[in-house]
Amino acid sequence: MKENPQEPQKRQGFLETKFIRFLGGRNVLFTAILILLCGCIIFIFDKISFIFHPLQVLVEVVILPGVLGLILYYLLRPILRLMMRWRIPKGWSILIIFIGGIGALTLLILLVFPFLRDQFTDLTQELPNYLGSVINNTVDYIKNSRFDEYFDRYNIDYMTIAQDISNDLITTVRDTFASLAQNLASGITGFVSALTGFVLSLVIVPFILFYLLWEGEKLPNFVLNIFPKRGREEVGEIMSDMDKQISSYVQGQILVAICIGVMITIGFFIIGMPYAFLLGSLAMVTSVVPYLGPVIAITPAVIIAIVSSPFMLIKLAIVWTIVQLVEGKFISPQIMGRSLAIHPITIIFVLLTAGSLFGVPGVILGIPGYALLKVLITHLFRMFKKRYNRFEDEEQYRYERHEIETPFGTEENN
Repeated sequence: MKENPQEPQKRQGFLETKFIRFLGGRNVLFTAILILLCGCIIFIFDKISFIFHPLQVLVEVVILPGVLGLILYYLLRPILRLMMRWRIPKGWSILIIFIGGIGALTLLILLVFPFLRDQFTDLTQELPNYLGSVINNTVDYIKNSRFDEYFDRYNIDYMTIAQDISNDLITTVRDTFASLAQNLASGITGFVSALTGFVLSLVIVPFILFYLLWEGEKLPNFVLNIFPKRGREEVGEIMSDMDKQISSYVQGQILVAICIGVMITIGFFIIGMPYAFLLGSLAMVTSVVPYLGPVIAITPAVIIAIVSSPFMLIKLAIVWTIVQLVEGKFISPQIMGRSLAIHPITIIFVLLTAGSLFGVPGVILGIPGYALLKVLITHLFRMFKKRYNRFEDEEQYRYERHEIETPFGTEENN
């Protein structure tokens, strides 16, 4: 019996060399090529970015009325659903909402705005005097304390330093308001142009809000029909989670801010704090930004309290502590709950990063934007786990839901 001739050995391909297998095989090579292609695409788009300038202008024009319309939609949608539950037709419900909103806005402009404007004008005029009084009180305290001996020992003329700081602060504040007025007068054309664009954006908001209230419930189905049938279930879950996140955040944050503003205003009136209504309104507006907002709101109140009397500072601390305890223990858990489930450290980093990149709009929209991105990445990772398990033969390497022991107790892990 003849032996079969020995088959020629196959030539080792590049993807089967030891070096490529050491790096991880062909998948690593394909990933590197994909990253290189993405870099080339980014480089090319950077060189032809002028082509997308009209698109950038369109986004800048649409973003303000779109965001305002979306916020108002999420605030008014529960009212619309409640009225429709009372068997009021949708058209009449939207008309009632618009009439009520216009009435509330008119009362706000006619009654509240003039009072706030007068208080703000008085505060800006008195602010340099408040700052000077704080510095003078600090100097008097140092003069009558043991710190005076230490400054004399090291030949530090703190009175001259304090006087220079006081003069610089007063001059800076006055120059700032003077330069703002001068720039406003000299750049009246640009100011009118910017004001016109802002007014036009506000005029567009009611139309956007009307169509969102009228067609908002149909929009998810319209978006789902764009995707293939196989992926509509996953896309529907992503859109549902995103809608819940944004709805909970907008409604909860606005209600919490209103509660904080009302409580601080009442507390400041009780203790006799000057500019109580203005400071309460400032606290309400800045409370929309978590963690950083209260710090911004309390700063002018502390300055005014220090100038008024040390006892006023103590009363301010008591009011602020009570408001923060009530908000943290009762209001936020009942209104916000744990809808976002974002760690406070993460919120601070998101606010700082978004503020550095996009300014004030980034600070306001950073948290909801991060929440939407978190929902999207969570669903994409879940889809990846399903795909991975489909191609994984060994049971020990599959993703499973199991309990793990941690220093903080037992947790479920995917």
